Amino acid sequence: MHVFVTGGTGTIGSAVVAELLTHGHTVLALARSDKSAQALTDAGAQVLRGQLADLDVLRAGAAQSDGVISLAFGSDYSTDETLARSIAEEGAALAALGEELLGSDRPIVTVSGTPWVPGRPSTEADPAPTDGPVGGRGRSVNALLELASRGVRATAVRMPRTVHNQGKGGFAGLLTDQARRTGVAGYPGDGTQRWPAVHALDAAVVFRLALESAPAGTTWHAVADEGDAVRDIATVIGRRLGLPVEQVPQENFGPFGPIFAMDQPASSAHTRQVLGWRPAHPGLLEDLANIQP
Repeated sequence: MHVFVTGGTGTIGSAVVAELLTHGHTVLALARSDKSAQALTDAGAQVLRGQLADLDVLRAGAAQSDGVISLAFGSDYSTDETLARSIAEEGAALAALGEELLGSDRPIVTVSGTPWVPGRPSTEADPAPTDGPVGGRGRSVNALLELASRGVRATAVRMPRTVHNQGKGGFAGLLTDQARRTGVAGYPGDGTQRWPAVHALDAAVVFRLALESAPAGTTWHAVADEGDAVRDIATVIGRRLGLPVEQVPQENFGPFGPIFAMDQPASSAHTRQVLGWRPAHPGLLEDLANIQP
């Protein structure tokens, strides 16, 4: 396939682009800067210049492709307002891409987060949350999946709280950044809450498998670690950085604070069984050993 990819230079996106190219696909990737364009060219992708807010550019990318993987999302989560703006921008982009694919039976794979279910790991059958700080993402993904009835092979890959590679990325990466800034490897809540995780190179395989063969309207979980205790994550970070490990108020983590404090394990049993996915790279706690002091 000739695949249009947005967000192709991020932790997940760069791995997805490499996975697609390795398995015989060609890639047209959105680039908003010269640096991103060069990275994509060096990886072997074709480049389409523009930003996620450029809906006409997105439509043009989808129109000339056999399928789409939508990964782009804003990078500023510092306030409730900037997070909401990024969610709205992503929703408009998904709507534009989906409209371009109507009636074509071409695939589009989008990304969202694993839901949280009190008392047990969430599964692929659980609905995405449509309220709360990130409820807008769930509504946008649901709208895209509904296009399955209108000739679009729309699917969603739900990602865990931490997508990591070489000790960087995801919620664990945000904990590391916060520790460097404050001098404390802090964690919210009592630290027993669990976060799921996956290595970016393993996650990329799920996106490729969904693009190639997943039925329209389906949802998948790219989860390798069902749930690592946040205190254990902070302990490894503290050890690598030589910092004390302490409980800190969830407000220290801005708009993500309430999410950070939640117990939110997730299962990928259905994805492994149906798509034949087998994670093969280090788990989160092992990978965090790559953090540089």
